[in-house]
Amino acid sequence: MATIEKVKSAYDILVEASESAESAVKACRPTPMVVGEAIGLSNEIDESKPTYFIEGGVCGFASIIIKPARGKFVTELKKRKIGYVGYYGGYSVSSWEFAPSIRQDQSYERACAAAAGAVEVLQKYGINAYVDARID
Repeated sequence: MATIEKVKSAYDILVEASESAESAVKACRPTPMVVGEAIGLSNEIDESKPTYFIEGGVCGFASIIIKPARGKFVTELKKRKIGYVGYYGGYSVSSWEFAPSIRQDQSYERACAAAAGAVEVLQKYGINAYVDARID
């Protein structure tokens, strides 16, 4: 089965994936959280101690995994020094590589949105990619 990747250049796919990732980040509305010291072992926050409002919600990160770690698109990423060969195989690219606006952001939800936006475009062009995300 021929892929559409041959029709569009790897660089153009990278640009489209980055635009999709940034759009997904802009549309993302993370669930904020309040953190503070718990009362004993309960889930209740001790209101007499300092509390902090975290607009971006829980902390975490996301990556885009491309398997196998070869092909024109992965070659383009390597040429631009984007990503690395993943620990469990494939080629791993951090979500902020596609959406630089979240480079200093710790929001798990925004990272996942960026990765999902990029993956959607990559899959459209026949590139086997998926999101790998973890809460910190």
